[in-house]
Amino acid sequence: MICESPELSRLDRKMAEVFTAALETLDVAPRTLSAAQRGWIKGRDACSLSERAPVCVRDAYLRRIAELQARYGLVPYSAPVIYSCKDDKEPLVVTFFETQPPTLLARRADQETLMFLQPAASGSRYAGTNEVFWEHGGEATVRWGFDKEEMRCFSRA
Repeated sequence: MICESPELSRLDRKMAEVFTAALETLDVAPRTLSAAQRGWIKGRDACSLSERAPVCVRDAYLRRIAELQARYGLVPYSAPVIYSCKDDKEPLVVTFFETQPPTLLARRADQETLMFLQPAASGSRYAGTNEVFWEHGGEATVRWGFDKEEMRCFSRA
C-alpha cells in the first residue's frame, strides 16, 4: 500500500529522515527509541485491517513524525510557558512545537506528555492519551491523567 501511494511513499521517506535525525540527538545507545519505533511499525501495519487503511496509515505517519520532531527538538518551538494551577504545588511547563499537526509537550513534576492540536470553538485545545490542555487568553483548563478533575491554570508570564 505504501509503495503504491505517492503520498504514503513520501511520508515513509520523511519518517526515515526524522527517525535518523532523532537517533543522532542521542548520547547513549538508541535501544529505547528503536524499540519504540518497532512498536510504532506494528501499529502502522495493523492499519491494513482497517476499512480506511490508507487514511489510518497516513495519520499514523503524521502523528509519529510530529512526535519524533517534538520529543527530539527537530523543529522550531516556543519558549516554555509556565502555568500555575490552583490547588496544585507543581507548575505546568508547556512547550509548543511547529509540527504538522501542531503539538505541545507538557511537563509536570516528573511526568511528560505529548499532546496534539484538536478542533476547538475557541482558544487552543490539545489532547494526549489521558491529558487535555485547553488555553484561552493566558488561562488554561487542564486534565492531567485518566478520569482526573480539571484544573484551572494561569500563565505566569
